[in-house]
Amino acid sequence: MKKVVILGGGTGMSTLLRGLKNFPIDITAVVSVCDDGKSTGRLRKEFNKPAMGDIRKVLVSLSVTEPLVEDLLNYRFQTTSDLNGHAVGNLLLIALSNITGNMSDGIKSLSKILNLKGKVLPLTEDNVTLIGEMDDNTKIIGEHNITECNKKIKKVYYEQDPIVCPNVIEELKQADLIICSMGSLYTSIIPNLLCREIIKTLDSIDTKIMYICNMVTQPGETDNMKTSEHINILNSYLGKHKIDIVVANDGKISHEIANKYANLEQKDPVLLDKNILENMNIEIITNNYVTITDDLIRHNVDKLAIDIYSYLVR
Repeated sequence: MKKVVILGGGTGMSTLLRGLKNFPIDITAVVSVCDDGKSTGRLRKEFNKPAMGDIRKVLVSLSVTEPLVEDLLNYRFQTTSDLNGHAVGNLLLIALSNITGNMSDGIKSLSKILNLKGKVLPLTEDNVTLIGEMDDNTKIIGEHNITECNKKIKKVYYEQDPIVCPNVIEELKQADLIICSMGSLYTSIIPNLLCREIIKTLDSIDTKIMYICNMVTQPGETDNMKTSEHINILNSYLGKHKIDIVVANDGKISHEIANKYANLEQKDPVLLDKNILENMNIEIITNNYVTITDDLIRHNVDKLAIDIYSYLVR
């Protein structure tokens, strides 16, 4: 069975995993843990733990248990007490990490309960803080604040260098394919590439690195950027080993939906510039991945998973 290690966090990674778990693949999801908003942010401050919100989403996406369990883990209390806004899954992860002694073992315990189709690892056990340096040289502290800032991001880095979980390094060394998931480029994907241990490991192995490009741009992060420009940014954080393969959408997004995204969310479809990518010696995998759910643009996870699996076994 082929082994795939996926680097990411948040909704993008969760979406990808929902498709991949249906194939005979050994999956390891490495989750960036710098989120500091809402329930996650409050629990981080109170218990000095790495972010658990994105981990919860990934656990749910890899679970094969009944939908009621998903509803349970994602349930948020609505009350006037300190419980207000907390997700049940976040509280379970905090409890299990306290019982077992660390977040990694807490995740492992919850994974057994959820009957996961794969492994989930935090990038680090450290309570990391992401800092964004904007185009005007101002510094924004915290992932939540970076995401909400209206300024353009120039670069991101950690306040202090985190210690990468040893299991993450071992999984990377054993992988048949490493995937940088779709998702927020600067606040979900790149945080996994800010650690010297990760870059050193990637430089020491021949395993191909695949990037699954977003279908729409993100304000402040990737405004007006084409597919090749997403890759150039990722490559600027990588070492000698750059992106080898890109998976990108070549399906059309209707003018109606595109205009809605542009007007309401300042997001535009990411343009696929094949000629530039070919000149960069990047292997290109394309398909019509567009699916529209409740007027939201999403990847067709079944097509995406089929194309990734086909690449693995060819």
